[in-house]
Amino acid sequence: MIRSGITACLGLMLLSAVSGTVLPSPGPQLEIRTGASRIEAYLSLLQGKRVALLINATSLVGSSNLLDTLLSLGVHVEKVFSPEHGFRGIADAGATVENSIDPATGIPVISLYGPHTTPSAADLSDVDLMVYDIQDVGVRFYTYISSMQRFMEAAARYQKPLIILDRPNPNGSIVDGPVLDSGFRSFVGLQRIPICYGMTIGEYATMLNQKGWLAGGLHCNLRVIRCLNYTHHSIYILPTRPSPNLPDMASVYLYPSLCLFEGTSVSVGRGTSHPFSCFGEPDFPHRLYSFIPRSVPGATDPPYPDDTCYGENLWAPPARVRAILRGHFSLRWLLQAYRLCPDKAKFFKPYFNKLAGDSTLKIQILAGWPEKKIRESWAPDLERFRALRRKYLMYPM
Repeated sequence: MIRSGITACLGLMLLSAVSGTVLPSPGPQLEIRTGASRIEAYLSLLQGKRVALLINATSLVGSSNLLDTLLSLGVHVEKVFSPEHGFRGIADAGATVENSIDPATGIPVISLYGPHTTPSAADLSDVDLMVYDIQDVGVRFYTYISSMQRFMEAAARYQKPLIILDRPNPNGSIVDGPVLDSGFRSFVGLQRIPICYGMTIGEYATMLNQKGWLAGGLHCNLRVIRCLNYTHHSIYILPTRPSPNLPDMASVYLYPSLCLFEGTSVSVGRGTSHPFSCFGEPDFPHRLYSFIPRSVPGATDPPYPDDTCYGENLWAPPARVRAILRGHFSLRWLLQAYRLCPDKAKFFKPYFNKLAGDSTLKIQILAGWPEKKIRESWAPDLERFRALRRKYLMYPM
């Protein structure tokens, strides 16, 4: 389940990958400022209030966590809520994270991943104002947007104002993939949106709120602190990994296409140096690229630990990965892996349909549909979503 900023040119691509900016095109680029970095736009709203934050390790203002920044400015932070992977962002995917006390500040940290996904009345009884600031990657099954929705519902239910500090979507130009069938709602897909929905968290939250998509048709008192100098075609380099197994921009770009493997027998390289940049399994042809998953922090129980997997290495410089994907979510590797699998009856797991958001994609693959035909079947739903999305965009396309 990565931080931003300087003017760049073509000769400074490596520097921009470290500092977190728009990747260069010919000529100077304006610095992208995240909502969190615009302290002057929201500090006065927090002063004198008891504040609750939903944040994690990506919630940066410069090189400092938002919690530390606000405390240094005299803001009364009552408590922190944390999403999947925890406040410090090191827990395994899907691992239940317990409540704790942040050792650096002594502030309580309440987990919203596991059995407790929504703040309760007791959680918010000593809170005046709620703030959300987490870097997302613009993919439906990346659970931070589900945590944000539950946070919004609690804000509405208990009448607490909510501020969202917006951040760029590194996949913000892509609207693609099957649209969720409402019969497959889960924490990896709560709304009828495609796998790549092409919106920032601020835009998406505004759509949730104004469309009445929060539970029970609730509406919260929402304010979005916008990014500056961002467009949906900005190439934004995340300054820290957004979750343990997205270590670089290549993995961030490949994640939408490769995460569907999590619902199959295939490894996506968890426990290697390039998770979500390769795929394979032990029974694929041994002439292919090989890797061996190991138990490591953030991937303590990967598929096929200490076993040799064979498949494809997709890691490449981010610009090359973007060129390969051409602004799309891709099925090519999923279809390739299915062809390679010697025991096709074991390829799909029940979790696949939750990730895909419907049962149709699996049926199409089993029937041997080519990618072009599968993509054509998404077109009507995608066009309807694009029309809806346009109403809530805050940044140029």
